[in-house]
Amino acid sequence: MELGLREPGARAARGLEAYRANAEALAERALGASFATVRTMVGDDDFRHLAREFWKADPPLQGDLGEWGGAFPGWLAAHRAMAPWPYLGDCARLDLALHRSERAADASLDAASLSLLETADPDCLHMLPMPELQLLCSAWPIATIHEAHHAHHTNDDAQERAFGAVRSALAEARAENVLVARDGWRAVVHRLDPIEAAWTSSLLDGASLGAALERAGPGFDFAAWLGRAVRGSWLKGVAVCGD
Repeated sequence: MELGLREPGARAARGLEAYRANAEALAERALGASFATVRTMVGDDDFRHLAREFWKADPPLQGDLGEWGGAFPGWLAAHRAMAPWPYLGDCARLDLALHRSERAADASLDAASLSLLETADPDCLHMLPMPELQLLCSAWPIATIHEAHHAHHTNDDAQERAFGAVRSALAEARAENVLVARDGWRAVVHRLDPIEAAWTSSLLDGASLGAALERAGPGFDFAAWLGRAVRGSWLKGVAVCGD
């Protein structure tokens, strides 16, 4: 009788352990899909350990694991074992921005709204960004790192040049600004110079076109930016303030 009472508990414990192992494996795969650059940088084995450690620290709270992992970049940046690689946190932020961009709602440019640029007071206009357009300003060469890990290298020499560029950029402590936007279904990394980054920050903060132009100063070429924004699918349209 005593054995019969204990056995259901043992089966329940085994079932719970199997559930946890399966949940951790699912979480690991989901996190690996969202943070592909970081996974490549640290290697599959170390990423597996990090993913399971993160799962225990910040477990998923909803069924869609594609929505999980928002806290991972900050958690990774604060991880004591990752201290020798201080750029990993920002690389993870770029991965997350790309992942969220590809999951964002579809949108298209309202080309007709661009006519407002010719007729309306810039102080009364807002430039409307595409959904999940994201600006990242990093103290590290995150665009160079990302490109080296995701480019299709045609040969070993091309790969060595790409990673040589990463080593040089890290040695120079080169800061890089990037804008993440979607081209069709695929998220793309665009490099921005400091003036473009400051301009983009003003727009994303909700500044009017007039205020953003004033902040950008005479060195900013609005026409060149507008052409790039349209080609790169950064812009959803132009709206009158208050609309």
